[in-house]
Amino acid sequence: MSKAVSANAGTVGRQAAVVAAASGLILSMGLPATAADTTAGVSASTESGSAQAALAVTAAPTATVSFERPVVKTTAAPKVEAVRTQSTAAANRTANTAAAGQEASPAAKAEESVSAAATSGIAAIAYTGIGHSYVWGGTSPVTGWDCSGFVQWVYAQAGISIPRTNAWSIMTPTSAPQPGDLVVQNGGAHVGIYVGNGMMISALNPSQGTLLHSPAATGTSSYYHYSK
Repeated sequence: MSKAVSANAGTVGRQAAVVAAASGLILSMGLPATAADTTAGVSASTESGSAQAALAVTAAPTATVSFERPVVKTTAAPKVEAVRTQSTAAANRTANTAAAGQEASPAAKAEESVSAAATSGIAAIAYTGIGHSYVWGGTSPVTGWDCSGFVQWVYAQAGISIPRTNAWSIMTPTSAPQPGDLVVQNGGAHVGIYVGNGMMISALNPSQGTLLHSPAATGTSSYYHYSK
């Protein structure tokens, strides 16, 4: 091909180029029309006017071209596991079982619940009696009561029956009184209900009626807890 270009350089013009690619690759620049064999490979640029060296590059038909590229590592995506929903029926059974266990404990201690009412509910009931009048021998908030009548009425509202007098005889003495415990003063001359924080409620006398006061204001005190 290069010989053919040289032989026909005059007819091609001042610059000729032949690029042939059959089974391989051949790049060659043509010779100038007036150039001798010693000027082969040199051409004059028609744009810049400067001489440029022409290089012929050939490659075998079996040649391969490769380019370096970074190694890319891939990681498999995590496997998504489906969330199993709990059966509503099973959840209800579990909740019912837990509730039954919680309810079974108070049911097994029914007798202790009465004692619990004597320590908390009784104190709350006693507060409702404040302001009612004092009447000797009375047992009602409507017509009035005395100290023992007031105590008997409060316990009755909690479902507990105690004697009209000497109610402490069926109770247990305690040195650590809790709200709802009985306060016996001056050897049994006066009685009231302890409501916590060092205070008690009792029906004192006709002039003062039923009120909240300190046990120390009405004499010496002994405490009794009701339990069944």
